[in-house]
Amino acid sequence: MVDLGSIFKAYDVRGVIPDTFNADIARAIGAAFARVVAASSVVVAHDMRPSSPELAHAFADGVTSQGVDVVFAGLGSTDLLYYGSGALDMPGAMFTASHNPAEYNGIKMCRAGAAPISGESGLDDIRRLAEESLNGGGVPAHDGPKGTVVEKDLLTDYAEYLRDLVDLSGSRPLKVVVDAGNGMGGHTVPGVLRDLPLEIVPLYFELDGTFPNHPANPLDPDNLVDLQAKVRETGADIGLAFDGDADRCFVIDERGEPVPPSAVTALVAVQELKREPGATIIHNLITSAAVPEIVAEHGGEPVRTRVGHSFIKATMAESGAIFGGEHSAHYYFRDFWKADTGMLAAMHVLRVLGADQRPLSQITEEYSRYAASGEINSKVDDASGRMAAVREAFVGRDGVTVDELDGLSVTLPEGAWFNLRASNTEPLLRLNVEAADDTEVARLRDEVLDIVRA
Repeated sequence: MVDLGSIFKAYDVRGVIPDTFNADIARAIGAAFARVVAASSVVVAHDMRPSSPELAHAFADGVTSQGVDVVFAGLGSTDLLYYGSGALDMPGAMFTASHNPAEYNGIKMCRAGAAPISGESGLDDIRRLAEESLNGGGVPAHDGPKGTVVEKDLLTDYAEYLRDLVDLSGSRPLKVVVDAGNGMGGHTVPGVLRDLPLEIVPLYFELDGTFPNHPANPLDPDNLVDLQAKVRETGADIGLAFDGDADRCFVIDERGEPVPPSAVTALVAVQELKREPGATIIHNLITSAAVPEIVAEHGGEPVRTRVGHSFIKATMAESGAIFGGEHSAHYYFRDFWKADTGMLAAMHVLRVLGADQRPLSQITEEYSRYAASGEINSKVDDASGRMAAVREAFVGRDGVTVDELDGLSVTLPEGAWFNLRASNTEPLLRLNVEAADDTEVARLRDEVLDIVRA
């Protein structure tokens, strides 16, 4: 019996090629997807991993077997796929494993208008139908003709759409180092940032899903080292690092120092609030406390939400928020169908920098108010037991507040806080700590880890 439980995650599909994920599975998922979304057409794109074209074409074959047409966009970033889903008003599927190692691949799926699909909103049904098909039951038979496949390059339209949202033509000349990590940024950055007053210094723009230079995961500081060195070496104004599917972007200042994603969130929020005063801004609960403070100071309405794109997008839809940011460098825009796009966030930062004679480090200093630990992972056998032990250690203290919106969030009377969450996919607890200074961060971090790792 085929069981797809190991590759169907909370929001997407991800597995090892060919052990847990292959073309037959992709074909079955494609047929199931066509049934669940009940649309006349689906847009499909893929990244540069060696297995991606075969998987994407197999998925398209499954879709067309149900009488549904496919717009095959070929190579693209995840946010380019979201653009296609929004602009063409059709469900979409992106074949990528994002920042995972080369042996992985997966599918990010959405409904028309880039609306998210999670377990409760269709992903569980897609898994069930695909499993039935692979186990001999088959998806319900389609008694009409097969759908058609039409190839369509979306890069030019995607680039023009972003350039209409953020005009960089009036920028002062900037030198910009971009590390694409051999991922899809090497495909999309030249298309979006062409013919502008920007000198692009490319790092690892060659599309190579084996990631020969470093993993395409800028959340790991080790993967920023080459970019930091190149920024310092060339005297660049800014550095940008994209992950494998180029939906996330990390920013490096002119000194070669990382700009925290929370500071980028605050900076972009301020720009969006200038455009729409009083608007709502979403931030997840691991984002720095500086974000809601700055949003409120600029007349906006900050709204706190759980971690994860489906929660962010749902909250944006409910609240009408103009923008949302996460600690992981995912940035969501109402004008981009509430979807995340690192490219658009990078363009906002470039516009601010290009309109200001100050270096980026001075501009972003006002958005970075507190010290933070970054995410610290601990492998544990009993995640719920360790979480309960941490809760018990803090809950009775004077002035301490606790909430469990997403994992365990604890705020101390002096304003320091931490969040402890279980991984959706691994036996890990993830800890994030923020406080007034590095000394307090270290003290609180060590106190929590002593309990977690006991």
